[in-house]
Amino acid sequence: MIEMFSMYGAVFPIALLIGFILDQVIGDPRSWPHPVVGIGNVISFFERKLNHGSPEVRRRKGVWLVFLIVGGSYLLTWAVISLGNAVHPLVGLALSAYFIFTTLASKSLLEAGQSVLRPLQKGDISEARTRLSWLVSRDTANLKEAEIARGTVETLAENFVDGILSPLFFAALGGAPLAMAFKAVSTLDSMVGYRNERYEEFGWFSARTDDWANYVPARLSVPILLLAGWLMRMPVDHAYRMWKRDASGHPSPNGGNPESVVAGLLGIQLGGINIYHGKTHHRAEMGDALHPVNATDIARCRQLVQTATWLALIPTLILAYIGLM
Repeated sequence: MIEMFSMYGAVFPIALLIGFILDQVIGDPRSWPHPVVGIGNVISFFERKLNHGSPEVRRRKGVWLVFLIVGGSYLLTWAVISLGNAVHPLVGLALSAYFIFTTLASKSLLEAGQSVLRPLQKGDISEARTRLSWLVSRDTANLKEAEIARGTVETLAENFVDGILSPLFFAALGGAPLAMAFKAVSTLDSMVGYRNERYEEFGWFSARTDDWANYVPARLSVPILLLAGWLMRMPVDHAYRMWKRDASGHPSPNGGNPESVVAGLLGIQLGGINIYHGKTHHRAEMGDALHPVNATDIARCRQLVQTATWLALIPTLILAYIGLM
């Protein structure tokens, strides 16, 4: 049977399943070679070479950077898997599963949440601030427990989409090459998609491309999170109302979807005042503050994301299978 597999055949759902399980079991070993690290190094190289000139020139170069990095990531992944298939279908399958595995971040995301939760539970606010600073770009030096917990929950909610659901979605649509192309989009956004003097023009297309890529998965996250909340006996009706009311107020066209649902399920309020590089910014509030945010909400959010992750596997496997018909 395995001889019938090809990169565009039944390998899609099998590679997706294997990659998913590898992520659940292994996570992100720092000593392993990681394609995303390579993508980041290439982005850094071209950013230094291209990010100069007039605003119009920098904007145009930024567009070419997206096509170069995303297209190159797709083609290189496709070429490596094709070579593996030429050696033996099992090699192609293993490479496909490995590449999909490297695009997923479920275990590492949950571990990141736990790394903040643990010192909070011990009352070590200073260590919790430090751990949170590794996950967010806001200033954390003076945050109290509630703000540390809020930042952690927001990170878990938003990264459920771009770290878990979106890679699964694109792997189901186009296998490892498309999943890796999405990861290139996400990496571009995280490196150059900022609204500051250096990246305002050069990174605008990277940021917009990331918005477009996550548009469908962000909206698929709503029913998946609601179902996960229902299984966990959380207030699903309330969460649905919070999503309808608050999602569109988020500064991101996608981030409000998972954040508003998670806020509703936990009965807390996300958003509000954040400080970036000493400057105060206000992010639209998500949800109602039925109780103050605390460390327990991080633990409950981790359980919610874990449940939603396994639920997300079901429709993506179905989507991958439908693609074979």
